[in-house]
Amino acid sequence: MGEDTNIEWCDHTFNPWMGCTKVSTGCDRCYAETFADKRFGLVEWGGPPRRTSAAKWREPWEWNRAAEREGVRRRVFCASLADVFDNQVPEDWRRDLFGLIDATPWLDWLILTKRPQNIARMMPAEWGIYQNVWLGVSVENQTEAKRRIPILQKIPAVLRFLSCEPLLGPINLRRLLDSIDWVIVGAESGKGARPMQQGWVRSIRDQCHTHQPRVEFFYKQDAKRGKKISLPTLDGVQHIAWPEVKS
Repeated sequence: MGEDTNIEWCDHTFNPWMGCTKVSTGCDRCYAETFADKRFGLVEWGGPPRRTSAAKWREPWEWNRAAEREGVRRRVFCASLADVFDNQVPEDWRRDLFGLIDATPWLDWLILTKRPQNIARMMPAEWGIYQNVWLGVSVENQTEAKRRIPILQKIPAVLRFLSCEPLLGPINLRRLLDSIDWVIVGAESGKGARPMQQGWVRSIRDQCHTHQPRVEFFYKQDAKRGKKISLPTLDGVQHIAWPEVKS
């Protein structure tokens, strides 16, 4: 687990703004809505997003300096309480974010979206210079796998990944893993969580490991009676692999 995050596959989380709108069944019990709206009232979910403070925006500069000093790259999940490619986000906010990403080369920025159809239109003109962006899409079921993954595969990125969380059903990825480097799987947690079957997880693991080239697999969480189980085992083994950025 990272230094300032409860997300197991990154070192830091950075929210340039908060707030989002629901676009698919994976959003039905959104943890970000529960946290940012219903629990703390930081933003009205479905309404206009709220930009975070200048102090928050300075944090990645500090992380970048520390990573450079230590000679160790750090992974930053952006944005855990929003979607970078949401239509409601002002364009100047997005420009500020990509400027920050460009200025912090010791950080690998993991951008996960449910709106891959917006990426090409919203990415900066100089997208090709960004060698520190890992680009991913959420894939909760077969419908979204078929819809979102082919779009992601066409977008230039140093690394592409899938987040099958919450995993809501079996997914056949065998014809959808080309140009994908990493797959994360996790169950929904919290009150009213929809159950995930181990067979669905096992199938995705096997599809990743038998694909040529091999796709790295990260089993993030399971849940029992709604309670999160972090980094569980599958068939007696933890699966916590990260991909290597291709030079």
